[in-house]
Amino acid sequence: MVFVAAGLILGPYALGILPFSLSSKTILTITELTLALVLFSDASTVRLRDVEGDATLPGRLLFVGLPLTIAAGALLAYYLLPGAGWALAALIATILAPTDAALGLAVVTNQAVPVRIRRALNVESGLNDGIATPFVTFFIAVAAAEEGIGEHAWGLEALKEIGLAIVAAAVVGFVGGNLLAFAKSRGWTSEVSEQIAILALALLAYAGSVAIGGNGFVAAFGGGILFGTVTKGRLGAAGAFTETLGLTASFVVWTIFGALFVGMTFSHALSARPIVYAVSSLTVIRMVPVALALMGINLRPATVAFMGWFGPRGLASVVFALIALEEFDHSSAGDTLVAAVTWTILSSVVLHGISASPLAARYGALIAQEPDVPEKAPAEEPWIRLRDLAGRHPLGRQPEKE
Repeated sequence: MVFVAAGLILGPYALGILPFSLSSKTILTITELTLALVLFSDASTVRLRDVEGDATLPGRLLFVGLPLTIAAGALLAYYLLPGAGWALAALIATILAPTDAALGLAVVTNQAVPVRIRRALNVESGLNDGIATPFVTFFIAVAAAEEGIGEHAWGLEALKEIGLAIVAAAVVGFVGGNLLAFAKSRGWTSEVSEQIAILALALLAYAGSVAIGGNGFVAAFGGGILFGTVTKGRLGAAGAFTETLGLTASFVVWTIFGALFVGMTFSHALSARPIVYAVSSLTVIRMVPVALALMGINLRPATVAFMGWFGPRGLASVVFALIALEEFDHSSAGDTLVAAVTWTILSSVVLHGISASPLAARYGALIAQEPDVPEKAPAEEPWIRLRDLAGRHPLGRQPEKE
């Protein structure tokens, strides 16, 4: 909230101290590199091993809830937003589908919230932006062709970008990860060199894919997954440097969002339709698909509502919107996209930022009163309980270092 407000006040639509422009290649490069770092870092550090015995919740959120959210968002955008064809409506919905746990940090770090619920929301936010990336690429190509400003062979072009990105991800993530793991096993690395190497691999995945005509974000996400798989979490501590750098860069992106998106939206006459869409996007478009995805596993209604509400829209949506605007700048489609995306993200920044801490505490207190509920199942396993309370493995043995 602070960085968005600072960007709005200092940006070109207010004091003019920050000379940002939507057409600036520098702005676009900063935002793209930031998302690439975040995608690689999230994909490489998400502890898939932790959810092997409880993949139900994140799996349902990612592979049932996410597609339903995109479909519901596209349907509402088509009928509500002026001039939005099916391709543009699907693009807006896909841009706004990924969630960002950073905006609800008080939720995923609050010990009162059951481990199972926090873990599911964290894994969802760590993976859904990468899963949405190829769909964003595809719908940008379709919408551009629909507007008469893109390639005629949009399907082949989008598939080519994704295919080349997978090649780049395999080379960087699998080969690079194995080489770094081999060097570490031989004692050829230091803590600093490992940090630099992981950062270099993240940037190489993105830049290498772009250089051969692929999608850099798909490559960064895929490369991160492969890197994390082949290194088996042994370089998690070194990867924290890339994660921190991505987080720091994200503050710049939030300032850009406030300066350009929010400033431009506030400088135009307000329209009710994008605001209605924003409210719907944060509520029914997110909460109903989540409720459908979680049917049949006996979670409490309060849990379903809690998980549905905490789907904040953040960094990935901002960057996806900037990339789309490069294609649709100075067009009615671009204006429609900016209005819908800006109001949704801005509302999320404020509402989720304000509600995260108190709602997490209230929900945690409510679930604590329930003796035997599915929400607590994994957290009640003895080894988890002992390790959380004492920081030690059962029987007094220290857990092996990752």
